[in-house]
Amino acid sequence: MAKKSMIQREKKRQKLTQKFLSRREELKAKIKSSDSFEEKLMYHRKLQQLPRNSSPSRLHNRCLVTGRPKGFYRYFGLSRQVLREMAYEGLLPGVRKASW
Repeated sequence: MAKKSMIQREKKRQKLTQKFLSRREELKAKIKSSDSFEEKLMYHRKLQQLPRNSSPSRLHNRCLVTGRPKGFYRYFGLSRQVLREMAYEGLLPGVRKASW
């Protein structure tokens, strides 16, 4: 189980990312469309003034059950240990143990 503070920090980042998504996209489009270097610089400064945690690249995938950051399966949203336990218990439809 991950520390509660890490899980909360990640949730906070997700909220900030959603909140500033439209502003961030708008500024990036203006940077691309502007002709003069001064305009680009001005829009880039505005982009830098947004909170750091509002950037999507600062998000990190975590397990929905345990909050574990490593061994994450995107398709299920779970870490490898939780995925294995739930698959053995039959809680994940269509997943079964491989045998060959």
